[in-house]
Amino acid sequence: MKLEEAGGQWKAKRILRNALQSGKISHAYLFAGPSGSGRMAMAREFAKALFCLKGGTEACGQCLECRKFEHGNQTDLTLVSPDGSSIKIDQIRELQREFAYRNSMDKRKVYMIEQADKMTIQAANSLLKFLEEPLSPVVAILITENAQAMLPTIRSRTQWVPFLPLSPESMLQTLVSEGAPQALARAAVQLSSGLDGARQIVQQNQFAEIRNLVIQLGKESLTRFTAAMITAQQQWFKSDLSEHTQMLLSLLVVWFKDMIQFQAGRQDNVVFIDQLDWISKHAFHRSVAGWVNCMEHTLEAGKRMRANVAPQLAFEQLLVKLQEG
Repeated sequence: MKLEEAGGQWKAKRILRNALQSGKISHAYLFAGPSGSGRMAMAREFAKALFCLKGGTEACGQCLECRKFEHGNQTDLTLVSPDGSSIKIDQIRELQREFAYRNSMDKRKVYMIEQADKMTIQAANSLLKFLEEPLSPVVAILITENAQAMLPTIRSRTQWVPFLPLSPESMLQTLVSEGAPQALARAAVQLSSGLDGARQIVQQNQFAEIRNLVIQLGKESLTRFTAAMITAQQQWFKSDLSEHTQMLLSLLVVWFKDMIQFQAGRQDNVVFIDQLDWISKHAFHRSVAGWVNCMEHTLEAGKRMRANVAPQLAFEQLLVKLQEG
């Protein structure tokens, strides 16, 4: 993927293209935005363009430096990611030693820090000193989902590159144009704030199965309590799908939201579009407030599971609440 081919993110692309075109490369960039918005992919393309021997606003993909990058042999690129739950001071110190003693500084070097907000206070302060006295031509690319969790002094010493959530409509159009089934694509974009994340969801082997289970549970949970319990037992808790509980619950919220969309006359916004016939016959069985209650009960079940309540118990209690309305 080239910078220009990245879906959306016109602000980020404009900042990076202008830097490459003018040759005014900052010593540090902060790629900040939601998960799945393409931060890492664009960071890699930007880094490759920085190494490219031909220059310009895009990497040529043909020169020696580009080929080294593409084959994972670019020795002047260093990646740092959390060691366990955090990025530790020893990792930053090692980064500093590596850049201080490596070969002559006339050649550009790049380091990328993934989940930069996971740095410990000691690691962040150590990096701050590195940013305050940059070694030219070293370029830092910090990648984070939560820029506000980073030290203000680090944020102030970097060029902010914002990544914005894409609209579901934009992501859907792109996914369908790439060959993703319409029904799966419509569901995937509801679960991700970015195109890359939606692509990953669509490509999961079990996503279609999860979606089908949501449809079955969505229908049975309202009027067929016993059937819903059996479905949950046999197809969810006793299968590999139990590893995707939060995704299933998120889609169940979307299912109930579709009932409200239909009541409001917004059929084009219905996500489970292939179930429109069933939805048209059942959407008015409850009021908007009733469907909102279903959504709230489902979200609460997800919170309880994250708080270590047994998933099966939490879901059984959810089914009871859905029956009661």
